[in-house]
Amino acid sequence: MQYSFYDFLKLIGSLGFFLYGMKIMSEGLQKVAGDRLRSILTAMTTNRVTGVLTGVLITALIQSSSATTVMVVSFVNAGLMTLTESIGVIMGANIGTTVTAWIISIFGFKVDMAAFALPLLALALPFIFSKKSNRKSIGEFIFGFSFLFMGLAYLKSNAPDLGENPEMLAFVQNYTGRGYVSILLFLLIGTILTVIVQSSSATMAITLIMCINGWIGLELGAALVLGENIGTTITANLAALTGNSQARRAALAHLVFNIFGVIWILIIFHPFMGLVNWVVDSFFHPGSPEVEISYKLSMFHSMFNILNVCLLIWMVKLIERTVCMIIKPKEEDEESRLRYITGGMLSTAELSILQAQKEIHLFSERISRMYNMVQELLHVEKDDDFNKLFSRIEKYESISDNMELEIANYLNQVSEGRLSSESKLQIRAMLRVVTEIESIGDSCYNLAHTINRKRQTNQDFTPKQYEHIHFMMQLVGQALEQMITDIARPEHQLIDVNKSFNIENEINNYRNQLKSQNILDVNNKEYDYQMGVYYMDIIAECEKLGDYVVNVVEASNDVKERKRLGIGES
Repeated sequence: MQYSFYDFLKLIGSLGFFLYGMKIMSEGLQKVAGDRLRSILTAMTTNRVTGVLTGVLITALIQSSSATTVMVVSFVNAGLMTLTESIGVIMGANIGTTVTAWIISIFGFKVDMAAFALPLLALALPFIFSKKSNRKSIGEFIFGFSFLFMGLAYLKSNAPDLGENPEMLAFVQNYTGRGYVSILLFLLIGTILTVIVQSSSATMAITLIMCINGWIGLELGAALVLGENIGTTITANLAALTGNSQARRAALAHLVFNIFGVIWILIIFHPFMGLVNWVVDSFFHPGSPEVEISYKLSMFHSMFNILNVCLLIWMVKLIERTVCMIIKPKEEDEESRLRYITGGMLSTAELSILQAQKEIHLFSERISRMYNMVQELLHVEKDDDFNKLFSRIEKYESISDNMELEIANYLNQVSEGRLSSESKLQIRAMLRVVTEIESIGDSCYNLAHTINRKRQTNQDFTPKQYEHIHFMMQLVGQALEQMITDIARPEHQLIDVNKSFNIENEINNYRNQLKSQNILDVNNKEYDYQMGVYYMDIIAECEKLGDYVVNVVEASNDVKERKRLGIGES
């Protein structure tokens, strides 16, 4: 045998080159079209047909069905897309992924794209070093495109020559002549290979090389393609493991859809292969055997996925009911955990920011509920009720600390990905927002703690003090409501910060007025000095809470303004 371990390493390195090219090309396109992808996915899924077309378009653009399905699962997890809509997009992603096979078949085997790879890299160089992130992303896409075809060329040249080493084919020949058993075996191999490589496109390239080099026949190559269709669903299912019930259902729907398709195609496998051969021979006239095999495998891949979608698009509701029966909704209280993001849900860096924004909005709503509890605590009379409510506020303070830490860790994970400068700036502002919201939670707890200390003295505020506290808390409540509205505002809508500034000025003026009045009231013996201290502690903490609210609004507005103007890092 004249195929050494060194040659094997070169083969694995060639596969790495191909995979890296796919990754860079996909990420470059996603960064160029980042926000557009979001709007397309959320706006073009009004019915199952537009959902399928959207899935085809997105996957054909970013050249990765796994990236599309993980993105869709993330959107379902974030509540941006329903389960029904997601199934349509996932079906379309299966058709879109066949574009990769055709690109490899047409350019990889018919045109020597590797010969153009280095000139393309030279053209991309100025884009890579551009200060504008959009141009830099275009440069990355061209780099990835070049690396992909260089990797494919290396794969072809480093594959073992079975003509000179027939003994290498001996073990494969033991499993090739067993009819349906061989087909099922190679289907399983295709599934495992795709799970390991984490890219159906890479496995498709390997399959094409195996068929063209004569390692396996066309039918077994088709069986490998079927296996790849099942294997590619694993990525989304892994991503959804720590997601909510709807996200896991969306990922399972992808698996159910592909398994059902594989079952019916296996029943009519030989007649279907005959149809594929007839279509390619009649309409494509490929010429060389190498191109003929690659066309037939690509045609098999496309026809299988298109027919599967045409058949199952009418069964979306049935698929939805099936996955809902298999995966029951979580019954545990989700109040203390993140709802939209978890460590396992990290998809593409640019698109993960959207999940974090939804979580920050939820964080602000929970803090607002905590503030409402503090207002309620002020008037609770029974000791048991007071202690229960105070314990609940303490629990919320702990939840606030955990949410800050988890969202910050998630954003730091996202920032380690390949990001545009605008997105880096956005993450920095989001980290500031999270910190300020947690500070609001601390202020709420401080207010509750002061009310608890006052209660232990067995004294109470005067009606006039209560009146002032109520009005101050009402102003702070208005500021919090305005903050939540601003956080929930879409990215393209700027915030009117003047509303929050006006409320903050009113809070500051009222605090100063009460501070002066408090000195006079204590001197006039309207209440003792200690009650004056508790009273002013509450007023001062409310004013501090208002400052944190303004900081949140400013940080949210800053990133929206910079994104609108396209200002990134220099």
